[in-house]
Amino acid sequence: MKVPLLDLRGQHQPLRSQLLEAVARVIDSQQFVLGREVEALESEIAEYSGTKFGIGCASGSDALLLALMALNLSPGDEVVTTPFSFFATASAITRLGAVPRFVDIDPQTYNIDSSLIEAAITFRTRAILPVHMYGQCAEMDAILAVGARHGLPVVEDAAQAIGAEDSGRRAGSTGRVGCFSFYPTKNLGGGGDGGMLVTNDEALAERLRRLRVHGGATEYHHDEVGINSRLDAMQAAILRVKLKYLDGWSEARRQKAAFYTELLREADLAIEIVPPFVAPAGRHIFHQYVVRIPKHRDAMMKHLAHHGVGSKVYYPVPLHLQACFAFLGYGTGAFPEAERAALETVALPCFPEMTEDQQRYVVEVLTKFQAEARA
Repeated sequence: MKVPLLDLRGQHQPLRSQLLEAVARVIDSQQFVLGREVEALESEIAEYSGTKFGIGCASGSDALLLALMALNLSPGDEVVTTPFSFFATASAITRLGAVPRFVDIDPQTYNIDSSLIEAAITFRTRAILPVHMYGQCAEMDAILAVGARHGLPVVEDAAQAIGAEDSGRRAGSTGRVGCFSFYPTKNLGGGGDGGMLVTNDEALAERLRRLRVHGGATEYHHDEVGINSRLDAMQAAILRVKLKYLDGWSEARRQKAAFYTELLREADLAIEIVPPFVAPAGRHIFHQYVVRIPKHRDAMMKHLAHHGVGSKVYYPVPLHLQACFAFLGYGTGAFPEAERAALETVALPCFPEMTEDQQRYVVEVLTKFQAEARA
């Protein structure tokens, strides 16, 4: 048996006729950038996320950049964030001349450790940027409280967490602005790049709409220097088809994750494999099913690959140790939990269409590796 890390064919095949119809609708309209399809998706994503306004853009990376632009970040300003995330989290900060001020992560959730944020705030701090890692929300009550005490806006990097919840509140709805990615591998993925911002602040929404079109409210009239980051109508049409199925897919992921955890706990494993921690007050939508293997992780991954099972490390080099961020002055040991997670975590195959037989096979392969290690 072969089990890929992700298989989008199983998702797209049942929707093929609807997706082709949506694409044809855009072609017939001849409105390929922004327009009615994008406006409809913006309203639908805002409603889904429990916010008033949605602003479509070209990617999740651009969503982060636009959010920080709208907060008037200047060179030398600081943004408190996590070193354990995709590169775009920190690159959006540095592209504006600002400085990421990293805080270590919670070893259970892999999200920013909210108890460490306040100590990282300086007179240069202008925002707090938590990431909802792997589909589980950060501790937003604690983070928002710190932000309120210091007068700092909170920008949610919810690229991996659309539909996730924290105490009944949807990801992206509690901060000043939330940022989503529609990269094809996301829980809600398009046929290419795409992103969106959500907010309850009408003035901020209007400014974000201007910033995504070179800073102009109307063509050829520019109030400020923005960027070109418009969402394609074709992507919006595809996403509108898929949005109707998102909750069902997310629930399927949750069920797969629970079954994996049950299988792992029942398996005769010679070495430690720690399943994901799920916060009791949240809704984890399992963008990834990530386990921690304190010893022999890399050998296990080779073993999985040999037996036809996909796996991947998210993220093998924490942001503070990336070569391009050497100027920040961090070294090995600066954020031990993030560094340990980079060395010990691995994502196993987990997608809505995955069968129980496939999951059992993955765990059987893990058990065979254990048996070989014990021999």
